[in-house]
Amino acid sequence: MNAADQVHSLSFVHALASVVTLVRQHFPAARVNLNPWRDDPQTRKWTEKESIDLAFHFPGWSPRLQCRSLLFQLRLSSEVEETAPYLLGVIIRGITYEGERWRLATVGDWQPTGSYLPHPTQTDHLKEICRDLFLLFPSVVSSS
Repeated sequence: MNAADQVHSLSFVHALASVVTLVRQHFPAARVNLNPWRDDPQTRKWTEKESIDLAFHFPGWSPRLQCRSLLFQLRLSSEVEETAPYLLGVIIRGITYEGERWRLATVGDWQPTGSYLPHPTQTDHLKEICRDLFLLFPSVVSSS
């Protein structure tokens, strides 16, 4: 689901702004897009309320990342609707006009997979971003 559609509280706005700041620290030329998905009936039928999706577009081709855009999908969980969601995992996709070139998920060994992989130093940056994302969201659901 588009990140802009998920904004429902001040704490969530702060967390989302922190996500953008965190990514831009590693990729300052990237331009954020809080609405990476079209708003049409076909796209809406695939909406996942447990997902926050945002994209970062580069001004041109990034040879070290082997893509033009990064699509971040943050998988959230919340046992009770009033509690703050916590981060279950992150999927980052390297995208071009031709489609997905690679993907990195915080499941298993956190290694990118795909046809054109980012440079190892860029992979390290992506993993660091993922580790920092887990620090931005509560790690457990409060029982109060």
